[in-house]
Amino acid sequence: MPILITGGAGFIGSHLARALLERDEIVIALDNFNDYYDPAIKRRNAAELALYPRFRLVEGDIRKPKVLRKLFARHKIRRVVHLAAMPGVRRSIYEPTLYTEVNLNGTLHVLEAARVHGVEQFVLASTSSVYGKTKRLPFEESDPCDRPLAAYPASKRAAELIAHTYHHLHGMNITVLRFFNVYGPAGRPDMMPMRIMQALVEGTTIPIFGEGKLERDWTYIDDTVQGVIAALERPLGYEIINLGVGAPISLRAFIERLEELSGLRLRTENVPTPPSDPPITYCDNHKARELLGFAPQVRVEEGLARTWEWFCRWREEQARP
Repeated sequence: MPILITGGAGFIGSHLARALLERDEIVIALDNFNDYYDPAIKRRNAAELALYPRFRLVEGDIRKPKVLRKLFARHKIRRVVHLAAMPGVRRSIYEPTLYTEVNLNGTLHVLEAARVHGVEQFVLASTSSVYGKTKRLPFEESDPCDRPLAAYPASKRAAELIAHTYHHLHGMNITVLRFFNVYGPAGRPDMMPMRIMQALVEGTTIPIFGEGKLERDWTYIDDTVQGVIAALERPLGYEIINLGVGAPISLRAFIERLEELSGLRLRTENVPTPPSDPPITYCDNHKARELLGFAPQVRVEEGLARTWEWFCRWREEQARP
């Protein structure tokens, strides 16, 4: 039974695709290779996945319904993990139309194609950003999430709501997973772990919000992938489920761990926290443990060690002629 992963050449998508391929699943990856960050990174991910005989890459855009209808019909898609989105909370402040077009309208097109073709299980990637500056800690799925801080979380929350409509009207099984600060090897270059590691080795200065006091609940990529696979295998009607560790740490502690691993000192510049960024992300994962058997294994100290080890190897490979 083929599995469609939208955004399948990206960070989470490529890790998920590899894990599924190693379980002998047939994986169809849809990606438009946009330039939010260097498309060559995603091209390299796709090339590595292409070494698996049960992998297929489709280059296309979720904003084009005809592309989706053709893809679903040709590959007889029955399970979907919808990861494709415009990421980046702060950038969304300045491009709200683009984020609405991709994250809401694009999701609507994928849901409609899934409905028409009788998809049995639909996993929708959402984000801890939907909680905004909620005073309820840790973040619980019952929170109304009705005060988004930027267009990115607003578009993701709206996608959650339209997904419920498809469950209510058409009986679709849809599991919404709210990801918490996913990191790990081959991570996105715009995310904080890669930016810090690059700045460490290059000796450049990196801006730090709020004197490093912001707290984030980091989730290692392998744990995230296992949570997604569990959701893919468990039709639950309609559920929203947090997928995170439940152990936030400050940005300063995060930096200190990477300094310890590298033996280097990070040069920082304190800057005001943008209005789009909450002071903390903090996952209550009881629902994930109960419904998905989710049990994150990698604490951030170990996850950063693995990520730094990968980064050092990657730097050596980049330096080769």
